[in-house]
Order: sequence, then structure tokens, then C-alpha cells
Amino acid sequence: MKKIPDFIILAMIMAFMVGCTEKPIEVNKYTIEQFYDNLSIGGGSFSADESRLLVSSNQSGIYNVYTLKVDGSGEQQLTFSEEESFFAESYFPEDDRFLYSADKGGDENNHLYLQEPDGTVTDLTPWEGANSQFGGWSRDFKDLYLVSNKRDPRFFDMYKMDLEDFDPVLIYENKENLTPASISNTGRYLTLTRDITMSNNEMYLLNLTTGDIKHISEHQGDATFSPADFSLDDQYLYYISNEGSEYTYLSSYHLETGEKLKVYEADWDVSYTYFSFNAKYQVIGINEDAKTVVKVIDTASGEEVSMPDFGNRDISGVSISRSEKLIRLAAGSPTSPGDLYMHLFGEDDFTRLTHSLNKEINEADLVAGEVIRYPSYDGLEIPAILYKPHGASSKNKVPALLQIHGGPGGQSRLGFNSRTQYLVNHGYAILAVNNRGSSGYGKTFYNLDNKRHGEDDLMDCVKAKDFLEGLGYIDMDKVGIMGGSYGGYMVMAALTFQPEEFDVGVNLFGVTNWLRTLKSIPPYWEAFRTALYDELGDPFTDDSVRLYEISPLFHAHKVTKPLMVLQGANDPRVLQVESDEIVAGVKENGVPVEYVIFDDEGHGFVKKENQIKGYGQILVFLDKYLKGMEEE
Repeated sequence: MKKIPDFIILAMIMAFMVGCTEKPIEVNKYTIEQFYDNLSIGGGSFSADESRLLVSSNQSGIYNVYTLKVDGSGEQQLTFSEEESFFAESYFPEDDRFLYSADKGGDENNHLYLQEPDGTVTDLTPWEGANSQFGGWSRDFKDLYLVSNKRDPRFFDMYKMDLEDFDPVLIYENKENLTPASISNTGRYLTLTRDITMSNNEMYLLNLTTGDIKHISEHQGDATFSPADFSLDDQYLYYISNEGSEYTYLSSYHLETGEKLKVYEADWDVSYTYFSFNAKYQVIGINEDAKTVVKVIDTASGEEVSMPDFGNRDISGVSISRSEKLIRLAAGSPTSPGDLYMHLFGEDDFTRLTHSLNKEINEADLVAGEVIRYPSYDGLEIPAILYKPHGASSKNKVPALLQIHGGPGGQSRLGFNSRTQYLVNHGYAILAVNNRGSSGYGKTFYNLDNKRHGEDDLMDCVKAKDFLEGLGYIDMDKVGIMGGSYGGYMVMAALTFQPEEFDVGVNLFGVTNWLRTLKSIPPYWEAFRTALYDELGDPFTDDSVRLYEISPLFHAHKVTKPLMVLQGANDPRVLQVESDEIVAGVKENGVPVEYVIFDDEGHGFVKKENQIKGYGQILVFLDKYLKGMEEE
């Protein structure tokens, strides 16, 4: 036998000794209160003099409206709500008045409010039970546009309000069950869409002067069309479509000739586009493998404008001032909430306006998500985002939690999430699964779960366990599943139809009875109803048999693993009774069930105190039933 050289033996011994003495990486553990002391900031409407930005921030515990000075010298709180979240919409174009929107306890009946500089507030849409939304300003700054279903709860009409008297004037009465989209710069044209299926719709152009409606999306096969913006002279409509392609791209439509031209295409979905006020710049957003890539194009040269380098932070959104000299940038990362920055076109530097990460948290203690892919039961590649806790190793195995997004048709994306980081910080690996049917990966992938919900998409989640096992640092006896809305349905589907695959489930306002949910969708989803029924099934037809079979409520007796349910009492999409009944059904099995209801929330939780309570209890639940830790 050949003798192994002494230096190789020595190297092997040293490597063995290092492996035996390896210690888990020490990281600071943070409380739920610390994670939810991070700020969530959005918006960025410029004031008329371009010295301030109007934003929404939850620093008061719920969202209120603030103004930030563009030179970074300070902020001012403008609204002081303690019960309902107020969301900034826009400064008035020529003065310091501003608009904000709010509903009541998450009921989604949004109102649009005007606040004067002296603090006086007027509800511009005081219509009981109506959902009203800001639709922008006329280019001459004399009117504002809004859409509302006040006339008929099923249909959204478009109105114009004069900025002097604010009387709503109906400019489009929706008798065709269409959806109003963008209005042209001259105010002459309005785009409309009609959903046929989730993967097929139509686009129309309404001449508001003559009343003529033109069908401008005639096509073969399935394709989607989304109006985006008009050229300044109203000669062209820019829209996003996937006609003849897996991914959406940007096209133009000549309003007189009907000529269509492809303008911009990427290897991923083009998500949105718009022009700056005088069309000096065009902004294009791309959904690139679960993160947003923003491009700013100089329309004269066609060249991309360079943006500041934020290191590990990605620019996720921009707004450009009316003078086209300033650009507000939103940038963040999976380890830091999004912050706002101000940049002067042509300069190299930028001004940071916000610091959203709690100062008590060391960003190095947090974990950046990694995009991975794994094969499902049929070989289909499933995208997902993996969060590996610091210190997890083959000698220090950790429990894992699948995280399933809402929808159907949503997408788990790279970006900061306080709840995810909280759980990872406390030793849980998270795999955020983009099962078949998720958006962002082409229309074929998007349609693979049609009328297969609770079956193929569920198996994508089950097969994620094979990937987790292959990592070598997951304790495969401690794997749970968590999700919200449609993801909550997937949790209950897993616990009922694959009852031995996952060790616990956390259901956040998830559907459990498809028959009830599809019969009781909010009235303002009327334009979406046909497409929803095409994908999931029509509860008023023979589809009801399958919908019964895939509804976890009717199979609750199969649940054997601990369950936690969180629900908002005002949820108009997934009614509280859905959660009430599944909790009662599972309790009959003698299975541990914890139920948390928030009387002042809807479809999702926006108040910090509720997030702290609910998400804090998730960790307690997981520690007890997944980790097997004794309660202190």
C-alpha cells in the first residue's frame, strides 16, 4: 500500500481538529419590538416648489403623512391619526394643500381627503360604502381625477373635480364592466381594460369628447395588455403586453394609424413605465428574478441615465420632479428597509433623507436572501428565496419554515421583511417558495396551476423538503409551513391533504372554504370575477364539486399537526368566518390550535401594535411546537 506523505496526514489532522472545535457564529438576538421599530416609508410626491416630499410613514405606530425636506434637513408630521392609517397621495400641483387616503379598519372602502396648510380636512368622497381612488391631476392643474364605485358598488366610474369647488363630474359611466386605467395629457382619451381570464384581457381607447370606444388589442391566443402612459401630444399610447411572448414588454400604439411597435424588451417582465412631466425621461421597471430593476432613459438620446451606487441596496422606485432636475430614489435590501434618497440629475452624489433600520439593530446580524431553484415532483424548476440563519451548519441544524405568498399569482420577492428577519434571527431557516402559478416567471409558468390549486402547487411545496434536506443544516424533523391569504390556503391545504409532511402550520387570513369565498368576493371585484372563476372554478356550476374537494374546511378532521391562525375582523376578501370555522373544526381533533383576531384590521395587519402582538406570538408558537422549547 502506498504511504501517505506526512504533510498530508498533518493537514488532515488539523482540518479535523478545526471542524471539532468549530463554534456557531454568535449574533445578537432582537425582540419583536425592535424589529417593528423599523420604519416603513413610502410615497414621494414633490411640493410645488420642489423643496419637500410628501410621504407615508408608520413611525407613529400607524401610517401618517409627513413631509421631508429634499436637502435632508428635517421632516414634519402633517397628520396625527391614532386609529386609522393615512396614506399620502399627492401635493397639490401649485400650492401646499395635499391629498391622503384612508379606509376604516381595513375595510378597503377608501376615501380621499384634502388637507389645507392650516390642518383643515375635507372628505372629498364622503360616500358611504364606496371605494374611491385618486386618479391624478389634469395637465393644466385645474382638475383632479378619481375613480369610484359610489354609483354602483360593482363598477368603477371616473370623475373629474374642479380644484375650486370639488364637485364630482362624471366623465365615464362604466356600463360595460370595464376597468378605467390611464387618462391622456389633453384629457381627451381614457384607456379601459376588460379581464377575460387571468392570462387574457382586452384594451380599449375611449374618446371622451365623442364617446367612441375603439378596441385596440385585437389578438390571437392568450395575451395581457396594460395601458401605461401617453406621449405628450397624445399621438401614442404606451402599453405593456406579452402578446406572442412569455414575458411582458413595452410597446407603443399610434392613436390615428393603429400602428403597434415594440419599444423595449428584457429577459424578464417589464412591470411598468411612465414619462417625467415633460417627457425628458422615461422610467422603466423590470421584475428581474424576484427583484425590481429600475432604468431611467433619456428620451432624446435613448441612453440609460446612470444612477448613484448604493452598494448592496437596489433602487426599487423613483419619482421625478416637475422641473426634471430632481429624482427621488427608493433603495433597500433584504437586510435593510427601503430608504429615500434625493439625487440631482447630472451630479454624482445624493442626499439620504431617511434611516429606516432601527438603530439598535446591527445589519450584520441579519440575513440576505438567496435566490435558488429546485426540481418539483415532475421536474419543473421552482424558484424560491432562501434565508439561512447565521451559524446554521451540519453540526448545528436548525428548524425550517416554508413561506408561501398570497395571490393566487403573487410572488415572493427579494426585499426587507421584518417578520422574516425576526424568525431567521431566532434560528429558523426560511424558504419563500414561488410555486407554479406565481407571477414573474413567464405566462406558461403562471398558468400551470389553473384549476389545479391544492394539487400541483401544493406538491411544489412538499418537494421543497427534498431541497431543504440536501442543504445539510436543516433539522428535517422540524419543518413547518406559513403563509398569508392564498398562502394561508396553502398552509391549510398542506395540513389537510398532506397531513404528515409538515410539523406545524401558521395560517394568516387564509381561504378555507372556496365555495363561500368565491361567492362572497367584494362587489368591486366584479370586473375581475370572470377571470377569477376561470382560474379557480365557478362555484355556481359543476366546478363546485372540485371546489368542495380542495376546501380544507370540509377535510378539517384530517389535520393532525399544531395550527396557528391570525385574522382581521374587517377582512372583506377572506371573511372572519373562514378562520372561525377552520379553528373550530381542527380543535375537534384534539390538535393544539391558537387563534389571534384583530378587531381593527382587514386583509393584512398595518398597525405596529398588532404586528408586534401577532408576529411575536408566531415565534412563541413555533418555539413551542416546532423547536420543542419549554415555555418560560
